[in-house]
Amino acid sequence: MTIAKEAKKTIIEKFKKHKNDTGSTDVQVAILTERINTLTEHFKVHKKDHHSRRGLLRMVNLRRKLLAYLKKTNPKEYQNIIDKLKLRK
Repeated sequence: MTIAKEAKKTIIEKFKKHKNDTGSTDVQVAILTERINTLTEHFKVHKKDHHSRRGLLRMVNLRRKLLAYLKKTNPKEYQNIIDKLKLRK
């Protein structure tokens, strides 16, 4: 499942660090979180969609790796993004 262009733009605007930032760790984690949330809603209706579930697991693992990197390199920013996105950690 993809997210709309407008939703992606608002996420980037909210989490960017500088004017042209579209790929920093914060932005990537925020976009992945939005995609994970939309897929979670999708699975409430389509319980047997195992192909998309594989993609969901890949996204969750990628987000986990990015958060681990962020925690190691910049703990304050890590805590900030965890609070903004309301993630459990």
